[in-house]
Amino acid sequence: MQLVRYNPTMKSRWDSFVAESKNATFLFYRDYMDYHADRFCDHSLLFYEKNHLLGLLPGNTEADIYYSHQGLTYGGFLLSSSATTEQVIKMLDLLMAYLKENGVKKLIYKSIPYFYHKIPAEEDLYALYLKKAVLISRSLSSAIRCDRALPFSHARKDGLRKARKAALNCQESTDLAVFWPILEQNLWARHQLRPVHQLDEICRLHKAFPQNIRLFLVTESDKALAGCLVYDTETTAHIQYISSNQRGKALGALDFLFEWLIFDRFKHKDFLDFGISTDDDGYKLDRGLLFQKEGFGARASVYDIYALTID
Repeated sequence: MQLVRYNPTMKSRWDSFVAESKNATFLFYRDYMDYHADRFCDHSLLFYEKNHLLGLLPGNTEADIYYSHQGLTYGGFLLSSSATTEQVIKMLDLLMAYLKENGVKKLIYKSIPYFYHKIPAEEDLYALYLKKAVLISRSLSSAIRCDRALPFSHARKDGLRKARKAALNCQESTDLAVFWPILEQNLWARHQLRPVHQLDEICRLHKAFPQNIRLFLVTESDKALAGCLVYDTETTAHIQYISSNQRGKALGALDFLFEWLIFDRFKHKDFLDFGISTDDDGYKLDRGLLFQKEGFGARASVYDIYALTID
C-alpha cells in the first residue's frame, strides 16, 4: 500500500472517486473544499493498493498537527465500497508512519456521521480504537429517519395551525440575497455571531453545486418570512442554516416549512439532519434549540472528533 499527497493535477481523479465513494458527500469535491483554500494549508492524501485507489483523506496541516479537515464539518477516510477493515487498518498505519516522517505530532480526525454513508463505513472508527485514539469532541445533532418520522409536538402543531390560518406559502428559491439578511440579523440578535459563509461565498458555492445547495423559503404575499438552506446529499438532507424574522416566528413559519420538507419535499431521503445544538466540543448544550428540533420529531445523533498522538 502507498499514499500520495494530493496536488491540483489530480482534481479529476479525486472528484471521480468522491462520486463513487461509499461515505463521501459533495463537500469533498475539490470545488467545495478549495473555495477557502487560502485559509488552510491543504495536505490531502490518496491511498493506493496495487495501483487501485482505495481511499482519500481530505486534510490540512497547522504547525505540527494534521487535521481531517479544519474547513469541513466532517472528514476522515473516504472509502471505496471494496475497502475492507484490514485495508483501512493498514491505511491508518501508513498514515501515522507518513505523518511521523513529516514531523507531525498529532492527528485530529473528524469522523463522518453514519447517516451520510451509502453503505456501512465505520472501519475507520475501529482502526482508531485499535490505536487508542481519544474522543475529544462529541457534538450533539438531531436527525429524523424520514420513513419513520415521529409526530410533531403540541408546540409545533400550534405553530402549524397559525401558519395555515395565515395562508403562508413554501417554495424553493435561488434568491440567497433575500434570505441572508434574515439569517444575519437573527444570528447576531441571539448569539452575536455571523454565518460561517459570507453571502458572496455561499452564492459561489450554490452556483457550483445547484443540485446540492438548496434554499427553501416561507412567504406571505411574496415577502420572505423564514427559510432554510439545505445541503442535499445522496442519503441525507442536512439543514445548514435556518432562520425566521419576527413575523415568521409569530405565524409559525418554520413549523410550516419543516412539515413540508419532512413529509413532502425530502420524504424520499433516508434522513433529515438538523445539525448540532452544542458548542465547546459538545459540553455546552443549547437546550432551547434542541427543544425545537426534537419538537419536529428529531432525535440524537453525534458528530465525533478523535485525537491520536504520533509517537
